[in-house]
Order: sequence, then structure tokens, then C-alpha cells
Amino acid sequence: MSGSERDGPDRETAYAKINLALHVRRRLPDGYHELETIFAFLDQGDRISVRPGEGISLQIDGPFADGLSATDNLVIQAADRLAQHADMKRGARLHLDKQLPVASGIGGGSADAAATLRLLNRFWGLGLSPEELAVVARPLGADVPACVASKTCRGTGIGQDLEPIVDDDLRGTDALLVNPLVPVSTADIFAAWDGVDRGALSGGPLIASARKGRNDLQDPAVALVSELTAVLQALENCRPVLARMSGSGATCFALFDSTAEARKAESHCRKTMDRIWTMIGKIR
Repeated sequence: MSGSERDGPDRETAYAKINLALHVRRRLPDGYHELETIFAFLDQGDRISVRPGEGISLQIDGPFADGLSATDNLVIQAADRLAQHADMKRGARLHLDKQLPVASGIGGGSADAAATLRLLNRFWGLGLSPEELAVVARPLGADVPACVASKTCRGTGIGQDLEPIVDDDLRGTDALLVNPLVPVSTADIFAAWDGVDRGALSGGPLIASARKGRNDLQDPAVALVSELTAVLQALENCRPVLARMSGSGATCFALFDSTAEARKAESHCRKTMDRIWTMIGKIR
């Protein structure tokens, strides 16, 4: 069942994010980096639900709940920011079903925050537009505004200047995510980037632009996480439309022409590697 089929007035999917390409152009004085990226989102992810309550609280469970704080969490920060923005006095008892690995380059925390904004906007009857929610989201993290929309788009600046992609020739494409269950530090991966600007993303059709692109953080991540070499090689051996690492890793993705091919590739990866997490979904 896709995320959209599970969503309703009191629940929302935090869609997994992938970077079809990620070009790092330069390091900025404030510590961020100037980027050019193509965001895409799967129809699968974490799940957020809400019930009436006093104040704002969070309960977390699911396969990747261990070690997560229910108080120092982007879900709580997003809820607090939205309540303050809207001068909302009603509370919310939030529940996070953590299906995505933590620190894995597929927007887990950012997607959770964005889903919380969408969910509470509905639950509290605020009627804010996606553009207004994106403004609320900006201080929460570089990827959060893109995750609010959860639609294929180009991102520039630090990833928050977004341009929708009208000619989306990848919608409905089957995607396989593979993670070696090794959490990585985004700060460490960016610190390992060599600082070389290798050029801008090309324009044109989405899939062609993505194929011509690259992930400038992939080589630094492979140097720090040796398990990525086996993941990327296993995916390439399945002859995908495109295979690459997402974000700062360690999740890698491969796009296929059919669900059957994606499932066959998943089986191949599980036979090839002992300890991995996988997920199959479609590009929204």
C-alpha cells in the first residue's frame, strides 16, 4: 500500500527522499554548502499519527526507534514552530512509526518534520498553503522545505530554493533503497569533500539530467564507509536505469523499469550481502 493510501485526517506518511543528483559547488562561510540537487520522493516512509491531547508530546516506535529522543526531536520542533506560527493553543499527541534508518541520507528526520507540519496543518484546521508551511520549515533543516512538498524538484542554495519539475518522466518509476545499516555523520561526509567544484547540473529531461549528474559526496562516503562499495556494485550488477548514493549516505538507490526488476535486484542484494536494510517503492 502506498503512503497516500494510508494517509488521512489523523495520519501522514513521511516520504523517503532521494537525491537523483547532488552537486556540491562551494563551502559557505556559515558552514553550509551551496548545492545543486534533484530531489525525488518515494511513496513509502515513516508514519506520523496524531490524537488530541494536552500540550505537544511524542511517542516513537518501529524498527528504528531505538536511541531516538521523544523530546529532542525534529517532530517536536516542527510541531512547536507551527503552533507558535499559528498561535495555536490546542495540543497534539503525536506518534512516530520509524520505518527508515536513522542518519541514512534519505531525509528521515527532515521528512518526519515535514510530515508533522502537513499533518498538524490539517488536524488543527489551519489552512496554510504548502508555500507557507515551507517558510515555517526553513529553520528546521536544509531538506525540510523540499520534504514539505515531497514532489520531484530541483534545489539550489543550501537546498531550500526549490523549482518544481514539470516534465517529470520518472513519476511511477520503481526504486530500490539499500542501506548497509551503518549510520553516517552528514558533517563528517561534508568535511571529507575535497572542495572541488565539478560543475553545474545540466538542464533538459529529468532522467537525462540525473544520469549526467553525480553525487559529489559519494566518493568521500565510500572512503569512510567501506560497505558502500559492495552495495553500489551489487546495484550496478542489476543493470538499473540509474544507481547512486543518496544525500550523504549511507543509503543507495537504484531505479528500474518494473517492480519485478526491483524485486529481483533486492533478492540479489540480500544474497550478496549479509546485513542490509531494503525498501521498494515508486517515485511519487
